[in-house]
Amino acid sequence: MTNSDTQKKIKKKAMLEALEKTLGVVTPACNLADISRQTHYRWLEEDKEYKSNVVGMEDIAIDFAETHLHKQIKNGVPSSTIFYLKTKAKKRGYIERQEVEHNINEITGIKLVSD
Repeated sequence: MTNSDTQKKIKKKAMLEALEKTLGVVTPACNLADISRQTHYRWLEEDKEYKSNVVGMEDIAIDFAETHLHKQIKNGVPSSTIFYLKTKAKKRGYIERQEVEHNINEITGIKLVSD
């Protein structure tokens, strides 16, 4: 491994750590890691392992947001409770509109044939 490869590996590691700190927000992460946005996006295209690690950062950001949502629910914030129920408890009836699935063949008894 050349010195250049070692430096690139170090920079990628720094960028991944920066992305974790910024919850996946690219510009501040690039500033922390001292790389350009273009370099980050080039690495995404060229390095499958790097891309896989970056995609994994989305889960960290979602976990962070869910943690805060649950804190708001615990603190009695009605809109947070409503949001949670509308998104996670649809099967229990917490929806604003009725979602209806239908099969036209079952309703009419007519079977459609395509070429």
